Amino acid sequence: MSEDTISDKLIWKVVGGGAVAAAAFVAKKSLDGSWRAVTGNPPPNNPEDPDVAWKEAIGFALLSGAVIGLAQLLAARNAAKYWRKRKGALPPGLRDVG
Repeated sequence: MSEDTISDKLIWKVVGGGAVAAAAFVAKKSLDGSWRAVTGNPPPNNPEDPDVAWKEAIGFALLSGAVIGLAQLLAARNAAKYWRKRKGALPPGLRDVG
C-alpha cells in the first residue's frame, strides 16, 4: 500500500465529512418528522430550555443522539468502504486506529 498523500487526506476529509454531515441532516429531518407524528407536537427547539418538560427533553436527547449517531456511523463506514473499493486501501487515518 502506498503512503497517504496530502491530496488523499484532503479528499477523504471532504468525502468522509460530507457523508457524515449529509447523514446527520437527513437523520435530523427524519427524527423531527417522526417526533411530530408520534407525539403530535413539534420537537423541542432547544431541549436545554428550562420551559421544556424534563420527560420531553430527555426523550428527545436520547432519541436524537441515538438516531443521528447511528446515521453518522453508517455513513462513515459506507464512505470508507467505497474509498477502499476505489483506492484499494482504507482512507487516511483509519489505518492508524487499532
